[in-house]
Amino acid sequence: MGEAKRRQSTLGDKYGQDTTRILPWVPITKTQAELFVTWTTRGAWAGIILMVVAWVTIRFIGPAFGWWTVV
Repeated sequence: MGEAKRRQSTLGDKYGQDTTRILPWVPITKTQAELFVTWTTRGAWAGIILMVVAWVTIRFIGPAFGWWTVV
């Protein structure tokens, strides 16, 4: 508890706020960068899943129902 109080008295109003930037000239904090990475990773997985579903539909489901033939 002593370390937290010392940090709070040193930082003052900035205590508990995320002000650490990735680079000094880039106005993006580390928390924002982590959120960006999680959302883009989630989007990439969604794209992979959609691509697999489309491939299975085109390759197997469509020809099985006679919608088209695979050449």
